[in-house]
Amino acid sequence: MDASSGVDRLPDGPVRRMVAAANRHDLEGMVAEFADDYENVTPIHPARGFRGADQVRRNWATLFAGLPDLALTVHDATTAPDGTVWMEWSNRGTRSDGSVISSAGVAILAIRDDRIAAARFYLEPVERESGDVNAAVRTTVTGTADARVGP
Repeated sequence: MDASSGVDRLPDGPVRRMVAAANRHDLEGMVAEFADDYENVTPIHPARGFRGADQVRRNWATLFAGLPDLALTVHDATTAPDGTVWMEWSNRGTRSDGSVISSAGVAILAIRDDRIAAARFYLEPVERESGDVNAAVRTTVTGTADARVGP
């Protein structure tokens, strides 16, 4: 296992195997860890939810092709008493134009019959230009993105 990617933070099982396969860009190995009827729920972007391992395959085939150096890092993980895996993770990759994309968030993964059966998926692009916490609060309250205004 590649400890630098944080895979060792995950319990033995399908989530650990999936992350390791993703970091090898092993599409078939990765998709094999998902149940055929896998359900992805994306609460922050409800229209992005989907069902089925075939969509997992399409998503990751596109990611691997478009981000040839894509790497996942697990920052922390825990397993709930019911076997659900909570994973804080991030990814980073370089687009064909040379720009770097990175995302970070949490995935809550339900396991059934040694496969990933469902996920609540919270992953967002890392944004470094949006201002400090004062700007974020002001934007939330006023709907404006004036980073110059503080408390």
